[in-house]
Amino acid sequence: MAAIRLFLLLVGISFATQAFAQGEVSPEKPTDFLDKDFHRQRRELLIKQLPAHSVAVFFANPERNRANDVDFNYHQDPDFYYLTGYHEPNSVLILFAQEQSIGGKSTREVIFVQPRDLKQEQWNGKRLGEKGVAQQLGFQNILLNSAFAAFDLNSSAFTGGILIKDLPEDTRDAPRDPADLFSLIQQFKQKVNFPGNPKVNNTILHAILDRMREIKTPEELRLLRKAIAISAVGQQEVMKAMRPNMSESEIQGLHEFVYKKYGSEYEGYPSIVGAGNNACVLHYIENDKPQVGTNLVLMDVGAEYHGYTADVTRTIPASGKFTPEQKQVYQLVFEAQQAAFEQCKTGNPFNAPHQAAQRIIAQGLKKLGIIKKEEDASTYFPHGTSHYLGLDVHDRGTYGKLQTNSVITVEPGIYIPEGSPCNKKWWGMGIRIEDDILITEKGWENLSIAAPRSVAEIEALMAQPSALHDFVLPELK
Repeated sequence: MAAIRLFLLLVGISFATQAFAQGEVSPEKPTDFLDKDFHRQRRELLIKQLPAHSVAVFFANPERNRANDVDFNYHQDPDFYYLTGYHEPNSVLILFAQEQSIGGKSTREVIFVQPRDLKQEQWNGKRLGEKGVAQQLGFQNILLNSAFAAFDLNSSAFTGGILIKDLPEDTRDAPRDPADLFSLIQQFKQKVNFPGNPKVNNTILHAILDRMREIKTPEELRLLRKAIAISAVGQQEVMKAMRPNMSESEIQGLHEFVYKKYGSEYEGYPSIVGAGNNACVLHYIENDKPQVGTNLVLMDVGAEYHGYTADVTRTIPASGKFTPEQKQVYQLVFEAQQAAFEQCKTGNPFNAPHQAAQRIIAQGLKKLGIIKKEEDASTYFPHGTSHYLGLDVHDRGTYGKLQTNSVITVEPGIYIPEGSPCNKKWWGMGIRIEDDILITEKGWENLSIAAPRSVAEIEALMAQPSALHDFVLPELK
């Protein structure tokens, strides 16, 4: 079924490309974002869970500086996006447990947004402004962020608490903008006497959002499936293109090129491409080895599509064939992942997949003579097996019993750095296999199954020709 879905996705993309080539006008923006009803329903569901006579205040993400006068591409706070669909900075969302009168209208929500500014928009792109937020996001009560300073947020009226997440601390003050995020946060602190006000609570909202975001709606699963399908194609194409003389950075670029071809806006997290001993660093992101040689190459990468991220890892031999030692350790990780899959069932403890994988790896490492006692397995398998996946790569969730329509990763691994207390023939191997698993009423579904996993599947695909083999750039002098 997963292969069929991937085929249909690719056919759909092909038809769309063909139509545009024949002269049809393409949309200026993608048309498959979550719609305004999705975000409205999320707000309504959250409001129903607020304590009586409470208020919830959300701030947009800060703009983050890269160097000098260059900022990183702006990425909205996932909770703020989940509730609003708004992609711009310097904004505030307020949700009320009880109806409030704002501007002569009874409401339970108000959003403060950036104004239109033609000069700024010439440099940095169009803003929605009040009218755009009303038309595109469906809000009825919209104020400019400059109005937040005078907005009455009387803490005595909210006996049920003033609910916040942790306030952003890495904000810069723009002296010429009295409504930048830095100023909005300072104004909020003054309004509610924070810190020091016992009514301000930063735990309740986290618990509510953990429950909400753990269970994915059909609209969210549509975007997650696409992000994961794109990532699986990236793994396939890199397997075909892989050569020992490639660099880690080049391999990273091939994955990310595939993402862009399918309309992915970003990577869901910094790409991890580690050859040989580099693969033993769990979050290795330097990716600067000039040639991967005949090593195993661990590729932990994922496309982000309209806010939702995949997280798929494959480990492959740069030569196209596993050595006997590589195959033995790889097969052990493969079997551990299979055992973990079988525990991905509604109602099972969140830790059940990890316990299953851990047991297989401990037994296998001892059998291979890499460890003497099974309790020493954590030396070479030092991380958990699963986390939630969604708007964040390590997504919100309760980490209680597995719930239907939640999506988790299953990613056992074995890492044997050079100098480890075992036979040298195992040194410099880092192997992780990671798939994205939907918990269903009947069990589990592997959403990333289109990326080959077994030794035989990987070697067979790596033997196929790649279109990228003919892509040769001129030498630089």
